[in-house]
Amino acid sequence: MAVAVAMVAALLAACGAVGVNQGGGADGRSPLVPVRPWGGDPATEGEPRTGGTLIIGNDREVASFDPTVQNGNLIAPAVYDSLLRLSPGGEVVPYLAESMETPDDARTWVMRLRDGVLFSDGTPLDAEAVVINTQRHIDAPASPAAAYARQITAMRAIDPLTVEFSLAVPLGNFPAVFTQGIFAGTLGMIISPAAIAQYGDEVGAHPVGAGPFRLTSWQRDSRMLLQRNEHYWQPGLPRLDGLEVRPLSDTETRFASIINGDVDLINGGYPTELLRAYDDPRFTVYYGPSNGGFFFTYNFSRPPFDDRRMREAVAHAIDVRALAASLYSNQLISSDSLFATGSPFDNPTAGQGYPEFDLERARQLVADYVADGGSAAFSFKASRTDVTLGEFVQAQLAAAGMQVEVELYDLAEFTGSILQSGDFELVPNGTSFDYPYPAASRLLHTDGSINFGSYSNPEVDRLLDQAASSTDETERTTLYGEVERLVNQDLALLFLNRSYMSTITLPDVRGVQRYITRDLFYANLWLDRSGS
Repeated sequence: MAVAVAMVAALLAACGAVGVNQGGGADGRSPLVPVRPWGGDPATEGEPRTGGTLIIGNDREVASFDPTVQNGNLIAPAVYDSLLRLSPGGEVVPYLAESMETPDDARTWVMRLRDGVLFSDGTPLDAEAVVINTQRHIDAPASPAAAYARQITAMRAIDPLTVEFSLAVPLGNFPAVFTQGIFAGTLGMIISPAAIAQYGDEVGAHPVGAGPFRLTSWQRDSRMLLQRNEHYWQPGLPRLDGLEVRPLSDTETRFASIINGDVDLINGGYPTELLRAYDDPRFTVYYGPSNGGFFFTYNFSRPPFDDRRMREAVAHAIDVRALAASLYSNQLISSDSLFATGSPFDNPTAGQGYPEFDLERARQLVADYVADGGSAAFSFKASRTDVTLGEFVQAQLAAAGMQVEVELYDLAEFTGSILQSGDFELVPNGTSFDYPYPAASRLLHTDGSINFGSYSNPEVDRLLDQAASSTDETERTTLYGEVERLVNQDLALLFLNRSYMSTITLPDVRGVQRYITRDLFYANLWLDRSGS
């Protein structure tokens, strides 16, 4: 595990000091700084209670529980515990797997599983189950984990609790791919082979994992019920009897639900929720910005953004200060590159020359493009929660001579039918990550699973591949810094601000453990209520 530990520790240990606005809002709100980014402090929360059902207001309907299907399922960790996890200090640490070590400088990796772990159907989570699940990613080209699953040239169950992976090239980052959430792409969430055999391609609607809860009812677009997994491997856990998940894609409805006490916890994906809850004593907020964040994705495969002039025109036409005032109560945590200031991977030269607000320059670029026969009319597609953003973009780009039609969709439809299908010209998008592997490759590599805009630069691909293979920390840091510089040079994305993804709870919700990306670990959650 030591090889992977060295690579993630430096960045994750620095979380909480990444480029936040220290000025505060115009309305007297406290400036946004990280608060409980990795969860609560058990030492201050009292003696845990058992029982009760936690009601969650999720920001979208779950698409699937199948880890080979690209989707933003924040409930998946309730059903699947991960083979490995990242600690707040940045180490890859054991979870369902007791260890993962390399005998030959990262070309071969050996994973040792915990003895006695059962799926919720009572069957064992053994080495063969890991092999079967990993093979599903290799066989599914659209899997968010396929790119690094295909680095595996051979794997075998040495014995019931030991798996050996042989890789095409040395990959010092390999243990990290067993720690990720389902959206990021993970090899660490394991489905019962019996369930795979029974349900086949429909297993995403009938998940069976080794996590703290099991799915018992799912009325799509209404609610989902999960109950305690009686076969759970950690004694005394989970503390809750169950979970109820309500898809509440409208931001106002979702926030009203927690104000009214109709839900206990919401997965916040937008700044409005975080800004409202941040100083409000009725809530407990968990938040930390990270690398990546919020940006506009250009579609490189069709006009007008296959032409660099139009990408630059949009960048010059967006007044970030006006954006901060309109949507962020002057609390915008600005960004102009892939990595946050203070990250060891941030290249200080990457932001030099990045387009700043310059309306005249934007108008000239648009005029040049139109004079060469191009059309400055295009659509800005977004979710219905982004009405104000759409109006802002439409007005800003119109001032530069661009005609923008705003099209709004339900969040699930926007994610699946628009974003993931590439059916757009310009869209708001975002991803948050701590360590650049595999996130940077997924976002920027030509075959990256969330490279929805079809950006492609062979030199960026080469640098990403070299960084992933390298076992030298200094070399890897330099390579990712060069990726950051080239991506800005290409205007691959229009970086706007760091992430506002948060977890917001009522004060009597305790035991929160999370990644900065909002992925929760549900086993330790409890309700500090009489009768719970």
